[in-house]
Order: sequence, then structure tokens, then C-alpha cells
Amino acid sequence: MNSSAPLEGAPLIKPSSTDHPLHEAIVDACRSVFDPEIPVNIFDLGLIYTIEIAEDGAVGIIMTLTAPGCPVAGEMPGWVADAIEPLPGVKSVDVELTWEPPWGMDMMSDEARLELGFM
Repeated sequence: MNSSAPLEGAPLIKPSSTDHPLHEAIVDACRSVFDPEIPVNIFDLGLIYTIEIAEDGAVGIIMTLTAPGCPVAGEMPGWVADAIEPLPGVKSVDVELTWEPPWGMDMMSDEARLELGFM
């Protein structure tokens, strides 16, 4: 058995630290970052997969992009880090880009679908 394969029934996306007091502020910071090609913030687009917050204030973000060929692929993680780093209580930010699972339009929030005319 391949040890790197996800466990049967394990979520493809690592859960976020939603119970951490900084979670809402970090979500709001993510909502201030926009994909230049789509007039919706990256959080509501579903591009932020995981927000992991350690006890010491270290923040780990796992995110994706709408497509691997996205013209801002190299810049977007920096924009996300720049939005989160100034928050009080945040010690450091590490943004990791992933392509698994691939992003799909079903990951968008209802607000994003409405904004883009999909509802």
C-alpha cells in the first residue's frame, strides 16, 4: 500500500483551525485579496483550502488557484501573506500552493456564484 495515499475517507482538504480566535480576522484578510481575472475575493472563490493557526501565532495557509496557468501564480501567495502578516497576534505566515484537489466552480460560496451570475 502506498503510504503517501490519503486514508480511505480522509478529507482531501486538511481542516482549518476554525475555533482559533484569529480565524475570523484571517478569513477577513483573505477576503481582501482578489483574483485579478475574477471580481470575487479568493476566499469566496474557494481558493483558500486550509487556514492552520498554531498556538504561537504561526499561520499556515494551503491554497490553490483557478488554473495552474494563472498569470499571477507566482504572486498570489505573497499577496495572501501580505494581507495576513500585519494582523495582531500573527507571528508568521507560510502560504503553500497545491493543485490537489483541483479547484472547481463548486468550491465557490453562494455569494461568489451570485456575483458572477451563476445563480
